[in-house]
Amino acid sequence: MLRFLRNALALVGLLLVLITAFPPLLSGWIGLLAGSYAEPRGEILVVLGGAQLETHTIGVTSYWRSVYAARVWRGGGFRQVVICGGPPSGPVSEPMKRFLVSEGVPADAVVTETSSLNTHENALEAARLLKDSPGGKVLLTSDYHVFRAARAFRKAGLTVTTTYFPDAGKRLTHWQDRWRVFLDLCLETLKIGWYKAHGWI
Repeated sequence: MLRFLRNALALVGLLLVLITAFPPLLSGWIGLLAGSYAEPRGEILVVLGGAQLETHTIGVTSYWRSVYAARVWRGGGFRQVVICGGPPSGPVSEPMKRFLVSEGVPADAVVTETSSLNTHENALEAARLLKDSPGGKVLLTSDYHVFRAARAFRKAGLTVTTTYFPDAGKRLTHWQDRWRVFLDLCLETLKIGWYKAHGWI
């Protein structure tokens, strides 16, 4: 038993050193999930909700997705923003909309989808909302989320191009955040496997 514990602790220590001292290992992983960056060009911007601290209060991930959505809007060319994210009792998409409006996006240009609870449902609901909407659709989400989200949307029948904000990429610059980035990447990779097993991507 002691030998097992010693080996386990040694493994954790090795991981800690690799993760904090060698960020290229994590940046390569992020790059595989994010793909190449493309400037957002289209008519409809689809933004995925993320964390919510409490009802009507967006969490860090949702905040940064909203910040970048406002920047993309100011870049011009888009006529509509669709924000996806429930739950119905207190959807994260509503405070995200208020943030975008406070940043100068016209309220009548922002549509909220309020029933979806995960990326799979985001895709299904967005496809339902936009099935008859002409124009190119651009999907905006976190860098490490692009791989799964883009494939879920295409599986749902909605053709999108992707852009992202450097969520995990920015956090890598702070050594104290790298362990959390590692855990986020592990969880996202497990989710990709789960989605594949269910035929959602």
